[in-house]
Amino acid sequence: MEDVSDAARTDQGPFRRSLMLLITTIGVLAFVATLVLGAYAPDLRSGRNGGGHALSNAAIGFSGLVRLAEATGRNPKIFRREQQLGESEDLAVVTPPSGSTDLSKILAARGPRSTLIILPKWDARPSESRPGWVTVDNMIEPYLLTNVLEPGFKIGLARRKTARAPLQSRSVLTPSASRFREPPIIQTISGAKVTPVIVDSQGAIVLGKMGDRNLYLLADPDLLNNAGMADREQAASALAMLDELNSTDADGILFDVTSNGFGQSRSPLRLAFDPPFLAVTLVLGAALLLAGWQALVRFGAPALSTRAIALGKAALVENAAAIVRKAGREVRLGGRYASLARERAAARFHLSPALDADESDAALDQLRPEQPFSALARAVGEARSRADLAAAARAMNQWIQETGK
Repeated sequence: MEDVSDAARTDQGPFRRSLMLLITTIGVLAFVATLVLGAYAPDLRSGRNGGGHALSNAAIGFSGLVRLAEATGRNPKIFRREQQLGESEDLAVVTPPSGSTDLSKILAARGPRSTLIILPKWDARPSESRPGWVTVDNMIEPYLLTNVLEPGFKIGLARRKTARAPLQSRSVLTPSASRFREPPIIQTISGAKVTPVIVDSQGAIVLGKMGDRNLYLLADPDLLNNAGMADREQAASALAMLDELNSTDADGILFDVTSNGFGQSRSPLRLAFDPPFLAVTLVLGAALLLAGWQALVRFGAPALSTRAIALGKAALVENAAAIVRKAGREVRLGGRYASLARERAAARFHLSPALDADESDAALDQLRPEQPFSALARAVGEARSRADLAAAARAMNQWIQETGK
């Protein structure tokens, strides 16, 4: 049974080492990139879908307010997880896309903290002629917006055309309300648990405080959206109103986009790329690279395969000796070895094969009376350790060699 390896050959054909290494590297990098993109996909979404939220550049969006707050040092932050909204005392601005949007998790996370909810108003649809743009022709039906805070708060909603009169304040919280001017079509709210904060020229509620918590509902989004920010006076009034509704120890303004479908959930995949687990990921990656390098690079010349069982008498003798050595029975073979040596000596010195062991020893002793063979044979047979057996056998073989000269 023989296992001989093929001789080394030069790489050729489509399966060259360099080509396979390149394909493997590209595959690994593509796999890692897929994992990273999968982990951070929610953060990479631009939000430019024409919706009414803080990431939108459309007329009904609020990205202009975010940029304006950043430019004036108000430290705006975009939040993509409801749980994060409960970690800050800053004012949170929430822009649900419809009255049926579930805000329970957001309101539970905010608790008693100051929160501003902006009702939607316009019914936007994607533009057929310009991809990424929207067309705003109609308003959302009022009955579709009245359930935004149910069942805790029941509200009514009304709209009317205006003469762009100034708004009025009904609370010490908003002294700058008069700087706002009514949009061409104003949307207002009403309700038993709604306390007026800002009203229009006819006394209808534009901004109301809901119950006894710091929860505010802005009925008309045109006061804060991108269309409203086109007017310098409206933009200044919007920033002033946010400052007035914010906490006294706040250091920024929070803009929620989870209600608009841009939230993210904590995933084990993302944890692998965020501190402190990022260090473990990098260590594992380095270990995999080293393992791959070791598999590709050979250290030294290739070792040729050999037979598991060697051929020839020498191999058989060596294997038998190894078995005896493993069993610890070497010293018990001394007598048998002395007999073999006696037979070899008798044949060498032409003694009669009819002689027994004692007669052969006596005849061999006469060859060298000063160093009798029988004493050496007896020492071999009586050895009790491997060292003693080796020394006695060596002396017997030396006697046979020297006597034959």
